[in-house]
Amino acid sequence: MLGEKLKNIKVKRHLRFMEVCGTHTVNICRFGLRNLFPEEVELRSGPGCPVCVTPASAIKIGIDLALKNDKFVITTYGDMMKVPGPNGTLADAKAKGGKVFSVYSITEALSLAEKNEDLKVIFLAVGFETTAPASAWAIKEAKLKNIKNFFLLSFHKLVPPAMELLASEGTLDGFLCPGHVSTIIGTEVYKNIARKYKIPCVISGFEAEDIIFAMIKLIEMAENEAYDVFNAYKRAVKKEGNKVAQGLLNEVFEEVDSEWRGIGVIPKSGLDIKEEYADFDAKIAFNIEKEDIPENPACKCGEVLKGYIYPYECPLFGKSCIPEHPIGPCMISSEGSCAAYYRYGGRLKDD
Repeated sequence: MLGEKLKNIKVKRHLRFMEVCGTHTVNICRFGLRNLFPEEVELRSGPGCPVCVTPASAIKIGIDLALKNDKFVITTYGDMMKVPGPNGTLADAKAKGGKVFSVYSITEALSLAEKNEDLKVIFLAVGFETTAPASAWAIKEAKLKNIKNFFLLSFHKLVPPAMELLASEGTLDGFLCPGHVSTIIGTEVYKNIARKYKIPCVISGFEAEDIIFAMIKLIEMAENEAYDVFNAYKRAVKKEGNKVAQGLLNEVFEEVDSEWRGIGVIPKSGLDIKEEYADFDAKIAFNIEKEDIPENPACKCGEVLKGYIYPYECPLFGKSCIPEHPIGPCMISSEGSCAAYYRYGGRLKDD
């Protein structure tokens, strides 16, 4: 069995790997897969949760707009509603009378704008390469249908630049690469990271067997100093990725330096709307300026996102910070490392 193979694989040195996908984080905890790792192997959680890395300034902007004008409607994904900013949460703004709605898809926000021409509907867009194509499609659709009251507030992020930043620190021996993101960007984008920083990359699916197989391959590559990319999720991820989705991203967005909550500004890691579609850019339409907002010093979410500590090493974890009363975004999001560890337990087997 694969589980036994992973448990008994011979490892000559200590290996520190990182997963950069929130779904991997959750499933590794849920399936108790760390109990199968050899003692020499550890797997840290990285910045794979899009809600967790969205800066506090995004929350403040959303709240300010919602309370500024009763004709402004803020829409976003459900996990964003409870993320704290310096002036509360979007849920707080809704309780104060602001028009703030959680949606399952950006198409709901576009439909709301189309049916209510007297309102200005703003979609607070977060997420990686997986969700960004839908935002690009919505902007193109709004232009095609001449929907002039729909706006996008883009805080979309790109995963490879964050991986490169972490790889450059020299503390990691391999990446468990995100499956969903890889369906969009393909496999080749990881090769530069693997070869430049001498760090193997294995793309994994999400079932227990997928992750176990990927971990075995990652250990073997690290042990053999095979600094390359291996696709262990071939049923979904193609070498070239999704060309249609890539085309949408390239047409509508441009890469910009972007702030990641708890990490800082990472070069060319964000997506802003191109000039051709500027009429739908909320940052331009409402003269939104970037704000630098300090983090809560008691919250160690940034250290967790960088893989410096495990969630349970934060002094707030499971005490003052729990899912019902979260202090930081890593405990709020369903894909957050702290929430996953709290819900399923993620400690090493000897803890």
